[in-house]
Amino acid sequence: MNRTLRVMGSRLLLLCLALCLLFSGCSRTDTPAQSSGKTTINVYNWGQYISDGTDGYLDVNKAFTEETGIEVNYITYDSNETMYTKLKTGGSSYDVIVPSDYMVARLISEDMLLPLNYDNIPNAQYIMPAYRGMAHDPKDTYSVPYTWGCTGIIYNTKYVDEADVGSWDLLWNEKYSGKILMFDNPRDAFGVAEFCLGYDVNTSNEQELRACADLLKQQKPLIQAYVMDQIYQSMEHEEAWIGVYYAGDFIQMQWENEDLAFCFPEEGFNLFVDALCIPKSCQNKDAAEAYINFLCRPDICGQNMDYLGYSVPIEGATEYMDPEMVANPVAYPDDATLARGQAFLNLPAETSQKMDSLWLEVKTGGSGSHVLIYGIIGVVLVIVILALVLISRKKKLKKRRAMYQDK
Repeated sequence: MNRTLRVMGSRLLLLCLALCLLFSGCSRTDTPAQSSGKTTINVYNWGQYISDGTDGYLDVNKAFTEETGIEVNYITYDSNETMYTKLKTGGSSYDVIVPSDYMVARLISEDMLLPLNYDNIPNAQYIMPAYRGMAHDPKDTYSVPYTWGCTGIIYNTKYVDEADVGSWDLLWNEKYSGKILMFDNPRDAFGVAEFCLGYDVNTSNEQELRACADLLKQQKPLIQAYVMDQIYQSMEHEEAWIGVYYAGDFIQMQWENEDLAFCFPEEGFNLFVDALCIPKSCQNKDAAEAYINFLCRPDICGQNMDYLGYSVPIEGATEYMDPEMVANPVAYPDDATLARGQAFLNLPAETSQKMDSLWLEVKTGGSGSHVLIYGIIGVVLVIVILALVLISRKKKLKKRRAMYQDK
């Protein structure tokens, strides 16, 4: 091939790859392990969501490998939506995933999970009755609970007036402009707005969703950043003073900065269960079920949650935990507090799409659908223009060859 065509083709390929990455919305992940003779499972989990041997705590994955001989390739994501997109687009094989309740229901509805063989998960007998037969998986066909917890407001007592704390309104308080962190995913962000406005957190009403988007737009000038696990750095090092996140993560942050405190907002908050599931891309189902069984063992669950700060759904696990952790009112709120918690349910596809579009609108300042359409049009135009340039050059080369041959 002519050198000019090779260069132009290479540039076109690189540009297309760059544009695909730009619009893919993927978060940080590692690469799923390929077969190397040993049995290896690819575990796709949230960041900061398993005890890894830090500070003398149990290294769960290492202990599993030592006991079973099964290697663990551990890969992380930062939101349910990131995980869903990765599974939906395909190209990667995962054996165990850890979606939240509403996402479990969505994956079931879209036939993206494999049913569990409980013969391989005898430790499921220890699951507490309260976490069996839940709305997201009524017959426990596809999931077992990993943790449960709540969302709420994390704030720094050195900089935030206690009189201002108690409501989600704190996230809109202009006094703290530039020091506020907000969820960087649509479901949690809209959940906060829905609590503020007194709406059902599972609403499909388009006018209510629009009102939530408008409220989130009003908040945007006050926001330092939209974050997920980045909140650790910002809150621990006092770069931000107020953030909204998950109770278990707050406990880990408080270990690093004792001035941090947690609030269960008076309007209500999301009460969630994260579950262990096996996606249809699984290549090692028996090994995946062995891993799930290991995590359900009371001593392993207890040591794991002792590090994580999340709440246990496994009977007997608290016997292996620090009594201070078991007594922590953030990890284990009283009944009156829990009564204000509400679970997210799987939304209709149209509602999810509308929420995603409105969220894009909130973050970009324009119409979500228009931004996406213009982006797609831009990509297509670039590719078309480059293709035309290549075709034009190719025609010129053919003419030159014809002239040489005539000579």
